[in-house]
Amino acid sequence: MKKSEVKKIVRAGYAEIAKSGNSCCSCGPSCCGADLTESVSKQIGYSEEDLENVPEGANLGLGCGNPIALASIKEGETVLDLGSGAGFDCFLAASKVGNTGKVIGVDMTPEMIEKAREGKQKGDYDNVEFRLGEIENLPIADNAVDIVISNCVINLSPEKRRVFDEAFRVLKPGGRMMVSDIVLLKAIPEVVMDSIEMYVSCIAGASLKADYLDTINAAGFRNVSVVSEEPFPVEYIISDPTVQTIVNNLEISPELARDIANSIVSVKIAAFK
Repeated sequence: MKKSEVKKIVRAGYAEIAKSGNSCCSCGPSCCGADLTESVSKQIGYSEEDLENVPEGANLGLGCGNPIALASIKEGETVLDLGSGAGFDCFLAASKVGNTGKVIGVDMTPEMIEKAREGKQKGDYDNVEFRLGEIENLPIADNAVDIVISNCVINLSPEKRRVFDEAFRVLKPGGRMMVSDIVLLKAIPEVVMDSIEMYVSCIAGASLKADYLDTINAAGFRNVSVVSEEPFPVEYIISDPTVQTIVNNLEISPELARDIANSIVSVKIAAFK
C-alpha cells in the first residue's frame, strides 16, 4: 500500500472518530461506550483525576499508555504532542507547564484539530495551541521544544524514520522524547498487514519492537530505553467490533486471532537528544 494511501485512510478513519465522538478499544474506530473508554484509559495508566480534569470529549480512548506520566514535565517547559487528536494529553500537560510554559499539539486531521480547539476554548487553556500538520513534516522550528510526547500515533505513520528525524530536529539540545506506542513482538500474517481497517486500528502499521528502537537510535537519539512493556488488553482487541469484522472478512481462525492479539504490546519509550 502506498504511503499516500495509508495517510488518506488513517485521516479518514480518525475524522470519522472526531465527528462521531465514538471511542475505540484497540486504537481503531469502533463503537465502545464511555464506560469502556474510561476503563481502558485507567488500565493504560491514567488516574481518575486525569480523566476528570480535561474538557468533555477530549478523551476518545485512542491511547495505549500515558506518556505524561513518564515525561516529568516541569513548569515553564514547552511540550509537543505528536498526533494530538482531541487534545487529551495536551490538556494534562498544560497544568504541569503552567502559565510560563506552552503545549503544542500537531495533528493531520482537521476534524480532530477542530475538536481539540473546542476543548481549549471550553477549558480556557491559554497555554495550549493546536496546529494542523503531519508528524513527518512538523510545523515547528528547529530546537524549539523541551519535550516531545506521543500516544499510540507513530505506529500509524508509514515513514517512522522521518517522524523521529523531525522529533529530533525540533527538540532543544538536552531535550527528551517520551512515547507510548504499539509494537509487535513477532511478525503477523501479510493478509492482516494489508488490511485497511487494521491500519486504522494501529496494528497493520506497527513495527517489530527491535526495528522501532533501531529507528529511534538511527535518528540520533541517545539513551533510548523501554521504560515499560505491557500486553495490550487482549480482551479489548478480540471484542472490538472492528477487529471482529476483520477477523470474519479475512476468515481468520479464533486461534490465529488470539495469537495475533498476544503479539501486540504497548511500550513506553524514553530517548534524549
